[in-house]
Amino acid sequence: MAEQGTTASPIRADYPEPLWVQAVQLITDEIAQGRLAEGSRLPPERELCQQLGISRVTLRKALLQLVDDGVLASSHGRGWYVASAKVAKEWPNNLESFTETARKMGLEASSRVLRAEVAPADLDEAESLSIAPGTPVFHLDRIRLLEGVPTALDTTIVPAALISEAEAVDFAHGSLYEELERAGASPERADSTIEARESDAETAEALGIAPGKPLLVMRQLVHGADGRAVALSTLRYVGERYRLRTVFARGAR
Repeated sequence: MAEQGTTASPIRADYPEPLWVQAVQLITDEIAQGRLAEGSRLPPERELCQQLGISRVTLRKALLQLVDDGVLASSHGRGWYVASAKVAKEWPNNLESFTETARKMGLEASSRVLRAEVAPADLDEAESLSIAPGTPVFHLDRIRLLEGVPTALDTTIVPAALISEAEAVDFAHGSLYEELERAGASPERADSTIEARESDAETAEALGIAPGKPLLVMRQLVHGADGRAVALSTLRYVGERYRLRTVFARGAR
């Protein structure tokens, strides 16, 4: 199956397991036996379909399941890869950027930038950021990846006056929090809400998961040291790739 050549058996239509389940098991076995190495690219989908004797719909179901399991990673326009490492699922409960968290975990963080532009703030954005409607805000939409595995869809707006020439920054590898710190608007506190949601078709496609898969949606209004709002973010994490650990204590009665 792999580009370096394997002896995988074809999938059997007369077996009780669904074809896509057989495909998941076959690819998993290939990886476990070392015939598909970490970081290696799978053959093109058409070739895989021919080798396995299944339809593209069936193959896609298997591949997306393997992405959900953290076994494979998808790269838009480049194909499917064996994930280099399982994504760690523990997340800190202190305020830090995605990039900072990845460094502490010993993982490589990167992003696919979907939008990076300045536009006038609408009424809702202006109210949340306590600015006047029409004030320029910088929109930054990214797919956040750990070790090449899509982990979250991050949509953030920042008052454009806080970061000069934000559109020229390479946010595929750069940190928005670090840019804010350099501009003297360091994030210090975030009012956050987290809730479970099913992924819609657009979000699912961006994150390489099946529509309807669970997401943990975190909405944050981030404040600087002086109390003013410096960013408004919505992060949609793949549910099984994110877990927040926190501590609750009983207050004085």
